[in-house]
This record gives sequence, structure tokens and C-alpha cells, in this order.
Amino acid sequence: MKKIIHTLLLLVLLPCAQSASAAPDSISLPGGAKERTYLVSQLTHIADPVLLALSRNELKATMPVEARAGQEADRKKYTYLEAFGRLVAGMAPWLELGPGNNDEGRLREKYILLVRKCLHNATDPQSPDFMNFNNGSQPVVDAAFLAQALLRAPTQLWDPLDSATKTNVINAFVSSRVITPGFNNWLLFSAEVEAFLIKATGQGDKMRIDYAVRQMMEWYKGDGLYGDGADFHFDYYNSYVIHPMLLDVLQVMKEQNKYADFYDRALKRSQRYAEILERLISPDAIYPAIGRSLAYRFGAFQVLGEIALMHQLKEIDPQQVRSALYAVIKNQVEAPGTFDKNGWLQIGFHGHQPGIGEGYISTGSLYLCSEGFLILGLPADDLLWTRPDEEWTQLKASKGESFPIDHAISD
Repeated sequence: MKKIIHTLLLLVLLPCAQSASAAPDSISLPGGAKERTYLVSQLTHIADPVLLALSRNELKATMPVEARAGQEADRKKYTYLEAFGRLVAGMAPWLELGPGNNDEGRLREKYILLVRKCLHNATDPQSPDFMNFNNGSQPVVDAAFLAQALLRAPTQLWDPLDSATKTNVINAFVSSRVITPGFNNWLLFSAEVEAFLIKATGQGDKMRIDYAVRQMMEWYKGDGLYGDGADFHFDYYNSYVIHPMLLDVLQVMKEQNKYADFYDRALKRSQRYAEILERLISPDAIYPAIGRSLAYRFGAFQVLGEIALMHQLKEIDPQQVRSALYAVIKNQVEAPGTFDKNGWLQIGFHGHQPGIGEGYISTGSLYLCSEGFLILGLPADDLLWTRPDEEWTQLKASKGESFPIDHAISD
């Protein structure tokens, strides 16, 4: 399996390296402070339609639902929780920095208060925007992303909530237990919810966690890559779901004095997968359109951002990650058609490409792209932001510059 994966990666990366001769000169890197300002502006631009509508209890009334023809009515059952949970999961590390006395700090305060109001409206059974946490199978997915957000920003998004809202949130999560997850990456969705419940209340279903953890460890294929179930899938689900949620769950359980050895192994694998993701970024800041759910756009780089956020990068410099993610995000958000006339995301990988939306994709699904902004959780004085720009691996390679040799890992 390892040899197959390496061969496939070479086939993916070779065209990127060969086609780069005209690309490097088009890349302009303005420096950490300007890149941070740009990324904050894009994150809030993406967030505004969702959070402003939900804070007014108008999300269901105003949010468009783009989906595959004939699937619109079905996806309306799930799309609102998708939009909210996925969006806030990516915003949470930035919000956890808390309010501040500068422009960015005041902006964070605005969005912290907005998200708290949205948490109330999304989980209040009397609210017009009360969300579906238990009807059908999809809600367990986005309950997990919402749980991820609260695990990432406890001091700003969970601790200050009033007791009634906390009760509603907990009840909503507990209600998702009626859903049986699929025998694949979905096991981690149930585990993520239970990990949050343990963190917040001291009570959670540890059997769901144990089952998910042990299955994922069994499904590991080597060199930083897990199977999605027993089979390996060449897509970005290792980044969308598997590595981040496995680390989340194992971190909570490590605090319970369990699975410390599993956590260490999972972290090492995530570090390796972050290196792979960084090398997938071509000299002109695109990446291979491989696998399903490409409409999640730069959410594909969640693991790269998370490992940088954790200060756990091994073979990559932090400013290299900053430069690469800035270029990828800029490339995609500025593509014509990424947003509709009212600022809502539209289905696509680069611009508006409704044909790439699988049957489970709708407008709300697209907000998983927010997972690409995790590095904003590092404060502006962190070395990731203050060091000079550094080109990413493929850009260096394409220009004839020195770059590190790549190598596999073994447990």
C-alpha cells in the first residue's frame, strides 16, 4: 500500500512541477502582517451571511440552498447546521484569542458575541432557526463540527454561555446519539461529540470513543495516511475529518489519563500528513483536484494549519505554511463566482462549478472551507506571522532552489 500511495503522489505532483515555469513570477507575498489582515478579512467575509442571519433568527428564511438538481428539499433538512457548525469550527481558534484593544481585537469581540447569540438560536427549541441534530444521518456530522468549535474555543464560546443555552447545547448533542454512524470516518463524528460532552460535563459515552479510536488505529495505512474505513481513499478526508478529529478526541482522553500512547502516534502521523499537504501546493498556489468533496475548497489544508497552530511542525518552517495558505486561499476566494451576489458561498473548487457537487453537498456544506484559516489562532506576534515570507516546497523546487528531501515515516 505504501508503494502505491507514493507512486500516486508522484503522478499528482509531477505535472505541478513540470508546469511551473511560468508561474513563480506571478506569486506576490506581501509579508506576515498584510497576509494576516487579508486572511481575517476573508474569514469574516465568508462568515457574515451565516452569522448575521442566524443571530437574527433569519438563517432558514434567507439562506439559499444550492444542491444537485432534485436534492434541494432533502438538503434543507441539514444545510443550516452544516453552515453553522463547519464555519465556527474553523473560526474558533481565532475567536479563542479573545477581544483586544486593536482593530483586530475589536473585530474578534464582535464575532465572539455573534457566535454566542447564534449558539443560543441554533439550539433553542422555540427558535425559528432551531437546528436539526437528530433527524436523518447527516446531523451527527455537523454536530461534531460544532463540538469541534467548542473544544477549540472553550473560554470564548462555551464558558460564558448562560446556563439555559448550555443546557440546550448539551441536549442537542445528546439527541444526536440516535444516529448510527457509518463504518468509516463517521465513527469520529460520534466520538467528537462525546469528547466535548466529557470535557463540558464530565459525562460522555466512552465506548463510542474507544470504538472509533481503535478502528482508526486499525485502519492506518502508513506514512501518515488512514483508510476511510478498511479501504484507502485518495481524497482529502484525512484532512477534512480524520486527523483533526482523532487528535481532538485523543487529547480529551489523554487528559482523562487514557490513550497517551495513541495520542503520540496520532500526532506523529499528523505531522507527516501536514508535510504531504504542503508539498501538494503547486508553484502557482493550486492543488490536485482529486477525490470527493472538492467543494470544501481550502478546507483540504486543515491539518497543515492545525499542526502549525499547535507549534508541532517538523520539516516545514511556520512562515512557509503562512505563505502557502495565504496564496491558496487568495487564489480560490478571488475566483469569480465563489460567492453569489449576497455573499453566500457557491458550489465549486475554483469559482462556481455546480457540477462538482455530490448529492450530499449543499450551500451549508461549503463552509467547511473555514478550516483553512486555523493559523489565525496564532497571535499576531507569533513567529509564524513575524518571520519574513518563505516560499513553499514546490515553489522552491520549480525555481531551482534548495529544498528538503522528502521521506516516509514508520511507527
